[in-house]
Amino acid sequence: MPTIRSTSYKGWNALALVTDRVELIVPLDIGPRVISCSLDGGPNLFATVGTELGKTGEKDWKIRGGHRLWHAPEVPPRNYQPDNVSIAATKLPGGKGLRLEQAVEEKTGIRKQFTIEALSDTDFKVTHTLKNENMWAVELSPWALTVMARDSYTAIPFNPKVPHGQTLVPDYAMVPWTYTDFTDPVWDFHRDYIGIHVAKGTQPQKLGLTNFPGWAANWQKGGTFVKYWAVNKGANYPDFGCSIETYVCDFMNELESLGPLEKLEPGATATLVEYWGLFSDMPKPDKDSVFAGKFRPVIDAWLHKLTAENTRAKTAARSAK
Repeated sequence: MPTIRSTSYKGWNALALVTDRVELIVPLDIGPRVISCSLDGGPNLFATVGTELGKTGEKDWKIRGGHRLWHAPEVPPRNYQPDNVSIAATKLPGGKGLRLEQAVEEKTGIRKQFTIEALSDTDFKVTHTLKNENMWAVELSPWALTVMARDSYTAIPFNPKVPHGQTLVPDYAMVPWTYTDFTDPVWDFHRDYIGIHVAKGTQPQKLGLTNFPGWAANWQKGGTFVKYWAVNKGANYPDFGCSIETYVCDFMNELESLGPLEKLEPGATATLVEYWGLFSDMPKPDKDSVFAGKFRPVIDAWLHKLTAENTRAKTAARSAK
C-alpha cells in the first residue's frame, strides 16, 4: 500500500506518493504535473529546469520539467497556457493515489485533471482527463508529455515485421517535423525500434509515428521508465495521425502520448490512460541483440501482466453489477 505525505520540492509545497521502491512528487503550487520520479532512492529520472523550480505566478508558461498534460494539436496559445498557480489535490479512495485538478484555462475553456494510482511498488496508472467548460464544442486530443533526463537512451518500438507477400499495404508512417534532421547523432535507427541518444542532443529534433505497439522506454543508470497507452489503429489522431511523438533538445527528451481527436460538446470529457512501469538493472538497449534478447522480453512480460490484470478487473466489475 502506498503512502502519501506532505513534503516540499525546491521551494514548492508538494505531496509525495511513495511505495516501497518508487517516489513520485507532485507540486501543489503549480501544475498539475509530476515533477520527480525516482526508483530505489536514486536520482530523479525526469528532467527539470533549475531556474524555473520553486517559482509561481509567472504570466507566461514554463516548461519546468516532469510529466504534464496538454491538448493537441499544438497551436499557440492553446498549449502554452500558464499552469503557475495552485492546484486541487485529493486522495483517491483507499489512499492508493492522488487526483490533481487545475482551474479552467482562461483562454481555452478547458479544465485539466489527472489521477495517479499505484498498482504495485513499481507500477502506476495515470488517467488524464480534459473537460470542455465552454458553451461551444471544441476539437482536441489529450496529450501527455513526460520529460526525461538528458543522460539517457530512449527506445520506441516498431510493429512486428511481416514478410513481403503476406501483406502489400503499409502498417505505419513516420512523421518528421520541418526541423527534423535524421543525420543528427541523436537518432539511432534499428530494425525493430528507433533509439535516441538523448545526451547527444544539441538542437531541437522531433518525430512521430502513426501506429506502433503503444509503449516507449527511457533507460538511465538510475532506472528504466516505461509508459504504455492503448493505440486505436482506426482512429483519427493529430499531426498526420501520430499516436506517439518524441522531442529531443539539448537538455531532455519528451515521450509524448496522444489520444484520438475528439469533438467535445460543452461539459464533455476526453480521457487518455497511461500505465507506468519502473525497472532496475535493465541493460542499455542500444544494440539489436540487447533490445531483442534482454530488454524487450522484460517489457513484453510487463505488458502481458497489465493485460491480464485489466481483464480480471473488468470481469470483477461486471460480476459486481
